[in-house]
Amino acid sequence: MSSDASVAAHVVRYGGSFAPLLIDRAEGTYLFSGERRWLDFTSGQMSAILGHSHPAIVETVRREIGTLDHLFSGMLSPQVVTLAERLAATLPEPLSHVLQLTTGAESNEAALRMAKLYTGKHEVVSFSKSWHGMTAGAAAATYSSGHKGYGPTAPGNFALPTPNAYRSRFVDADGKYDWQAELDFGFELIDAQSTGSLAACLVEPILSSGGVIDVPVGYLAALKRKCEERGMLLIVDEAQTGLWRTGAGYAFERDGVVPDILTLSKTLGAGLPIAAVVTSAEIESVCHERGFLFFTTHVSDPMVAAVATTVLDVLDDGVAASVAARGARLRAGLDELAERHEAIGDVRGRGLMQGIELVRDRESKQPADELGKRVTERCYERGLHMNVVQLPGMGSIFRIAPPLTATDAELDEGLAILDAALSG
Repeated sequence: MSSDASVAAHVVRYGGSFAPLLIDRAEGTYLFSGERRWLDFTSGQMSAILGHSHPAIVETVRREIGTLDHLFSGMLSPQVVTLAERLAATLPEPLSHVLQLTTGAESNEAALRMAKLYTGKHEVVSFSKSWHGMTAGAAAATYSSGHKGYGPTAPGNFALPTPNAYRSRFVDADGKYDWQAELDFGFELIDAQSTGSLAACLVEPILSSGGVIDVPVGYLAALKRKCEERGMLLIVDEAQTGLWRTGAGYAFERDGVVPDILTLSKTLGAGLPIAAVVTSAEIESVCHERGFLFFTTHVSDPMVAAVATTVLDVLDDGVAASVAARGARLRAGLDELAERHEAIGDVRGRGLMQGIELVRDRESKQPADELGKRVTERCYERGLHMNVVQLPGMGSIFRIAPPLTATDAELDEGLAILDAALSG
């Protein structure tokens, strides 16, 4: 049976379509299928921040799999304690206590349970274009897709307007985007619907699946004040933006605000499944006293903890320091493409997490979904994997997130292929 026939006969389709060829190996910034290769400008699933098969990660996995792979969930290892110490050292006070888990959805589930237990309330606010995972609580707080056809979600979930400067209806008298008015309006609606039990606001600082929407400068600080006024906790989901992806250690740092709870995943394991919840000593203590329960099969697994510590080591050893410069190079290249290609309506993002939106014309800003599909195919044919957001209504928006280890030459190569693909 051919691989295509085997896929059709045995593999469940879980969203969109599969790439046409099976990938049999990967190294650095490249993916391979037989003799063909592609630049990977999505870092796998936005996770492989050190590229594929990084030597330090390979060495750690080989060592740890032969030493200590997995434990009873009530046991701890030096690897887990070391990772908690190292993560806390990268964060501002009072973020100090770490719960190590497996996936981003799982970390958001744990954060929401923690917030509900700590506040004694249950209602959750998240952006109207959010993506926080596919498990029950995380899916209820996800609005970019996935609600229709699955029955009722958890009660008490409210959508806050996504602060999209390119497409917002909220403009001031001078025609400029008025995100404060939009935020105020959003909370007026939430307050009208709330039963008085607002527990948490769960947001991404850059909404990846929502269209690479970078929240405006100052927005997170204003959002934190809204939360404090209502006795809510602010949970920031940095699954994709954490660990220098945006050019800073964490995206929330730009706004001078510290979340009550931080969730991490994708970038923490550089492609391996590990996630974390980080919170303050006070929240951890209160939740523990009230019987906080999140006992899972792979909580505090030692092998992936060692991998995450290696990721921090590699980032500290020069990789993190170069992200801002590489991000500036990527942005300059995309801006230059936008000057020559009228189809690029907007360029946005930070560091090595950028996005472009294709439109039929810049005046109407109508999404060019069919063009997005054709450009995706042309890029693939020319050796670049850079995909549109594979959600309904997002076919005109590209997420561009090469590994943090991508070289200037590889960034330039990717930009040249994108240029050719846009040209036809």
